[in-house]
Amino acid sequence: MSMEKLSHEEIVSRQKIKVKSKRLPFVVLLNNIRSLYNVGSIFRTSDAAGVSKIWLCGITGHPPNNQIAKTALGAQEHVPWEYHENAISVVQQLKQEKYQIVFLEQTKDSTLFEKFQPQSPVCLIVGNEIEGVSSELLAYCDEAVEIEMDGIKNSLNVAVAFGIVAYHIRNCLKI
Repeated sequence: MSMEKLSHEEIVSRQKIKVKSKRLPFVVLLNNIRSLYNVGSIFRTSDAAGVSKIWLCGITGHPPNNQIAKTALGAQEHVPWEYHENAISVVQQLKQEKYQIVFLEQTKDSTLFEKFQPQSPVCLIVGNEIEGVSSELLAYCDEAVEIEMDGIKNSLNVAVAFGIVAYHIRNCLKI
C-alpha cells in the first residue's frame, strides 16, 4: 500500500466543506489564562473541535494580539469569542441557558475525562496555568473532569489538557 500525504490545497478544500456545517453545542470559558500562546493554541484546537464560542475572562488576553495570532494561525478569526472580565457573570448566564458547567480541574470528586458523558449544551471551563479554576466558580460546577497522571508532575500544559478533553467532548456530542 502506497501512502501519500494530502497537499495543503486538498486539506483546505476539504475543510471549507466541513466549516459550513453547524458548530457543536459546546462553549469554552478561559479563566485567567496567563500565556497568550496557550490562548492561541486553545483557539486553534477549539476551531478544529467544533467549539461554538470562547469566553475569555479575567486576565486572559484576547485578540487582536500578535502572540495569540502566532499560535492560533487564524482560528481567532473563525471561532466566535467574547471578553468578559467577570467569569461568574458569564457562568450565571450560561446556567440560565441550561448549559452543563464542567471544570477541567482536579477535585476530590473529579471524574476521569474518559468516563465523562457531557450533556448538551456544555461549557468547559479551563483555569489558570498555576492556580487552576478559581474557587469562586466552584458553586456553579456541575461536574469536574481530570486527566489521570502517571508521572511525577501532577498536570499537563493547559492547552494540551484542553485539547484532550475538548476532543472527548466533541466525540461524545457528535454521536
